[in-house]
Amino acid sequence: MGCSGLTSVTIPNSVISIGRDAFYNCTGLTSVTLGNSVTTFSFCSGLTSVTIPHSVISIGYEAFRGCSGLTSVTIPNSVTSIGRNPFSDCSGLANLTVESGNTRYDSRGDCNAIIETASNTLISGCKNTVIPNSVTSIGNDAFSFCSGLTSVEIPNSVTSIDGYAFLGCSGLTSVTLPNSVTSISESAFQGCSGLTSVIIPNSVTSIGYDAFRGCSGLTSVYSYIPDPSSITTGSAVFYLYPSNYSGRTLHVLQGTADAYRADENWYPYFGQIIDDLKLDVHGDVNGDGEVNIADVNAVIDIILSENSSTTAADVNDDGEINVADINAVIDIILNGTRN
Repeated sequence: MGCSGLTSVTIPNSVISIGRDAFYNCTGLTSVTLGNSVTTFSFCSGLTSVTIPHSVISIGYEAFRGCSGLTSVTIPNSVTSIGRNPFSDCSGLANLTVESGNTRYDSRGDCNAIIETASNTLISGCKNTVIPNSVTSIGNDAFSFCSGLTSVEIPNSVTSIDGYAFLGCSGLTSVTLPNSVTSISESAFQGCSGLTSVIIPNSVTSIGYDAFRGCSGLTSVYSYIPDPSSITTGSAVFYLYPSNYSGRTLHVLQGTADAYRADENWYPYFGQIIDDLKLDVHGDVNGDGEVNIADVNAVIDIILSENSSTTAADVNDDGEINVADINAVIDIILNGTRN
C-alpha cells in the first residue's frame, strides 16, 4: 500500500489469493502479471494493463478502484463472481469485455460493459458503454465515479436505476429517463456536478434519498409525474450545499404546480416551479390530452388536406399518414391509451 516507486509485480503460481488494498495507491505500478493459481484478488493501483488468467474465478469488491490509467479489461470465462464496484473511478477505461463462454456474465452486442446474464442487470460499465435494450436494471455502483462518462442513453427496457449507479460521474451533462423506469434508488446520481438537466417520466413511482444530491450544475428538472404525493420520495433528493437554489427551475405538468409547491420533498430545492409541460399521449392527434373520436376526425382532416407534416397523426409510426393511422387511433380508443 502506498509504494509509489513500485512499477511492476509478478505474482508466482503458489499464490492463490491477493487481499483487498494489497496494492492500494501504488501510483507508479503499471503492470501486474498474475500466476495461474490465483482464484480471487482485489487491489487498487495506477495500473495501465492487467491480464487476468483463466484460473481466476472471483474478482473482489473495488478490485481496480482508482486505476485511472487502465484502458482495457477482459474478464475471462472462468469468472463466476464479481464484487460490487470493481472498476470505480477508472476514468480511462474504454473497453470492458466478458470473454465468450462465461455462464454468469456477458457483454452482449459489444456494449463495453459487464451484464449479469440471468437478471439482465448491467453491473459495471465504462465511459464507452452502450446500454443494450435488453438490460432491465442499471446495477448498484455500475458507473460510480466514472468521470470519463459524458453521455448515456438509457433504453426503454430499463425499469430501475439502482443505488449509486452514477455516483460522482462529474462529466455527465444530461439524463433522459425513459418511460419504463419506475424507481430511482438512493444516491443514483449524487455528485454529478456536470449534470445540467434531468427528465423524470411519469412512470416513476419512487425516488430514493440523495438521488440528485450535490448536482451543483443542475438548472432544469422536468417532472412528468402528475401528483408528487403519489410517489415514494426519500429525503434531500435535490439537496445542495451551499444551499443556493435560485438558478434552478422545476418544470411540471400543466395544473400541477401547486401540488409541487406544497410538497416538502420538491419545493425547497428550486428557485421557481413552472407548470409548462404537457403529457404526450400516443394517439392524441388534436393535442387535447385525450384519445377519442375527435382524434379520428383529426386524422381524416389531415389526410384530406394532405398535410403530412403533422407528425402526431402518424399514429402507427410507419412514416406515412393514411387510413392505417385511423385504424391505429380506433385500436387505442378500444384498448386504452398508452403514454
